[in-house]
Amino acid sequence: MSTPLPTTLRILRSLADVPRATWDALVDAQATPFLEWTFLTAMEESGCAVPARGWHPRHLTLWRGSRLVAAAPAYLKDDSDGEFVFDSPWATAAERAGLRYYPKLVLAVPFTPATGRRVLVAPGEDRAAREAELYAAAQEFARAERLSGIHVLFTTEEELPVLVAQGFAVRLGVQYHWRNQGYRTLEDFLGRFHAKRRNQLRRELRALTERGIEVRTLRGDALADADADTVYRLYATTVDKYPWGQRFLTPDFFARMLARFRHRCEWVEARREGRLVAGAFNFTGANVLYGRYWGCFEEHPFLHFNVCLYHPISEGITSGLERFEPGAGGEHKLTRGFEPRLTYSAHLLLHPGMDRAVRGFLAHERAAVEGSLPQWRAETGFKEGD
Repeated sequence: MSTPLPTTLRILRSLADVPRATWDALVDAQATPFLEWTFLTAMEESGCAVPARGWHPRHLTLWRGSRLVAAAPAYLKDDSDGEFVFDSPWATAAERAGLRYYPKLVLAVPFTPATGRRVLVAPGEDRAAREAELYAAAQEFARAERLSGIHVLFTTEEELPVLVAQGFAVRLGVQYHWRNQGYRTLEDFLGRFHAKRRNQLRRELRALTERGIEVRTLRGDALADADADTVYRLYATTVDKYPWGQRFLTPDFFARMLARFRHRCEWVEARREGRLVAGAFNFTGANVLYGRYWGCFEEHPFLHFNVCLYHPISEGITSGLERFEPGAGGEHKLTRGFEPRLTYSAHLLLHPGMDRAVRGFLAHERAAVEGSLPQWRAETGFKEGD
């Protein structure tokens, strides 16, 4: 048996430097649709994840001859915007100590707090070995470029052992996900709640009907009726409400999604007397729905809950959806059938003192997160034993 050729690292400054078929041959179900070539190139080519906005593509790829065997989307970052794993306090502490925190290297999908593989590996390859090689190469690159550290965001739990072996510290986060417990109807789902909470949810479900608002989901060819500029304007209504809100995405991004990624998109729209009042732009994976961008032109009671939570749950039950991840944040989801789930990131700071400080912080944070899980689960309103 011949010895396999060694792998070599190539760092790409644009994902367009590798053919779509070559990259997507590495994507499996655990990678999520956000790791697909079309999504990632749209982030770059639409002006979202670009140097002018603090994202400098440095995609890490391992090759054996002319064959791509492993890859990870990666970026040099000038700040921590759009990551959803908040390390700005670390940057502030580093600066006070006279240390430079930026630029740093992140292995992540821009603006997308969804768990998925961070390292893609070709079928037939030793996954753990290729992951270890890529993380080791990332460390060599970071040291050569005098970066402060490496951050692997929203990785899967299965990838953690290799990361820990490579010297990374693990950080816990929490999101609220809906899981299908074999429901046949929406009433089956509502039946899990105690009576008071169940009546509350039914009132919220009725609210739109009482106001004459109809909600529907567009998929596939029906998405031809969705207008990218309108989707963008709705997205902007949400981020513009908050002092910290930023329009990370561009109209061209939504246009590219509707034109080239339609098989992975869903558009939930709410209309009253024919006019559009709200909408949510979501993505689909392997029997998983990812809630992403929501906005409204009119304010109505419980409009957000219906468009972003109840309607997707109802349709998910009908279609046999396995899981619904509505995005980061939002403790209001706990009382509406979403349960706390841990998320993971991994961090390696190259300055020994900074690394020790971060590890100490993470140990305390981890204890707080794990200690809060029982309380969060108790807030769901499910009947005892469910």
